[in-house]
Amino acid sequence: MEKISNYRQIIQDILTAHSQIQPAYGEIEMGLLFDINRDRYQVIRAGWLQKKRVYGVLIHIDLKGETIWIQYDGTEVGVANELVEQGIPKEDIVLAYHSEFIRQYDGFAVG
Repeated sequence: MEKISNYRQIIQDILTAHSQIQPAYGEIEMGLLFDINRDRYQVIRAGWLQKKRVYGVLIHIDLKGETIWIQYDGTEVGVANELVEQGIPKEDIVLAYHSEFIRQYDGFAVG
């Protein structure tokens, strides 16, 4: 249980840091959605870029059992890399946005 609590904290810290980065263009607000009961974590963005509406998820992570599933990652650096830098083994991270076929080659858990 301590492992999962640690994973939760690391995920929340990383996503909080991403939510504090203000986009260079437009009037876009960054937000956090943490559903700790269901272990779902997201960074969302909403606002306007010129006359175009911007809305969507920047990062979506789920905890399933003792495995971190990155459902979506719209960052340049890669949230998986940040998780590894924080000491989470690659075997506990699934890049869910890759197909199962690709996952066997990406260096992370297959799922």
